[in-house]
Amino acid sequence: MDEQEGEMGGTHTGDDPAPPPTGPAELLIDFVNTLDVESAEDEIATPAGLAGWLAGRGLAPAGAPSGEADLGTAVALREGLREAMAAHHGPHDAELPDDLEDALAALPLRVVLTGPRPALVPLDAPGTAAGGLARIAASIMDSVAAGTWPRLKTCQVDDCRWAFLDTSKNRSRTWCSMKVCGNRAKTRAYRARRRAPG
Repeated sequence: MDEQEGEMGGTHTGDDPAPPPTGPAELLIDFVNTLDVESAEDEIATPAGLAGWLAGRGLAPAGAPSGEADLGTAVALREGLREAMAAHHGPHDAELPDDLEDALAALPLRVVLTGPRPALVPLDAPGTAAGGLARIAASIMDSVAAGTWPRLKTCQVDDCRWAFLDTSKNRSRTWCSMKVCGNRAKTRAYRARRRAPG
């Protein structure tokens, strides 16, 4: 099994700030990782936090209004995307949460047929949190077009679940970081084998 550490979403234990997203896969990873499951730190825990996060990534202007409904949609979108990325470790017919469908349905999106391929784009909702979230949702289809969507995964350690891009040749990467979560998982498995009778 190839467990090489990739370049994107490799680990969340360092002190270096994450680089700004440069493409659809990076944006989706960055958004899912607004919640650090291990530490319970949530960058978008409040409407103001969501507005600041969207503005910091150029998805909405600074000071764009954000309310509780926007926050609810954002959390449902984020956690639905986390489940979708987790499903990329297994069969492609895994059921996704209804909340994700509801969040996507609530966002102002439309299909356009101009350009080299059909695309999903946000409706004109400038200056709103919903418009910024719609740009994140549109990145799903951009990631599909770029071929990165099936490589977006989450760490399989239950108390981590950090999103990353699987850059291994055989798409078999399981952990966000071999050095951290991989070693922890292997140590737990080793101890479990030692405790097993016989």
